[in-house]
Amino acid sequence: MIGSTVARLAVNAGYDVVLSNSRSPDTLQELVAQLGPQARAATADEAAEAGEIVLVSVPLKAYPALSNTPVTGKVVMDTGNYYPERDGVISELDTKTLTDSEYLERYLPGARVVKVFNNIFFKHLLHLARPVGAADRSFLPIAGDDDSAKREVVEFLDSIGYGAVDAGPLAEGWRQQPGTPVYGPPYGTFANEQGTPAGADVIRSALEAATR
Repeated sequence: MIGSTVARLAVNAGYDVVLSNSRSPDTLQELVAQLGPQARAATADEAAEAGEIVLVSVPLKAYPALSNTPVTGKVVMDTGNYYPERDGVISELDTKTLTDSEYLERYLPGARVVKVFNNIFFKHLLHLARPVGAADRSFLPIAGDDDSAKREVVEFLDSIGYGAVDAGPLAEGWRQQPGTPVYGPPYGTFANEQGTPAGADVIRSALEAATR
């Protein structure tokens, strides 16, 4: 749901979008029709090759299947969250040896991974987008090891209606993972689909309040 929501926001901002899933491009035709002529469906490899910025929005249990995806040198936005009940036990994540995005990086060597979009309900993500300069603009935390990649993600977020708060390197990405103060509540409850705007100070304070 996060992937299709980001695609919708990107199309609204004027981007061309290429979508893929684990099944086939044919299964995405309804979504592509909804998004309009700026969107098309393709295989995962075709989507990765086409994208200047690539979004990975799949369960962590599927990360090993991405190992041959052609994303070397590309900015890869990781939306993933580790849920053992869905993904199975991943020892490096249970022991906190790796963060979720460092785990993805293992399967995408050479990619410039940035953690983003993982802490917000997809309906809030859709409805809280605001133009540049809006007093009620919401912010999202990002984490990554490549400063130029983070700048590209900040520019992308800005174009689709969000500001960004830098949470540090990927090793600090745990601050925005499930169970932390910035995961969910700053943007309101699930019952309120319109969401509650969360400014930079709110997100920064939530990141700082995180404990392991």
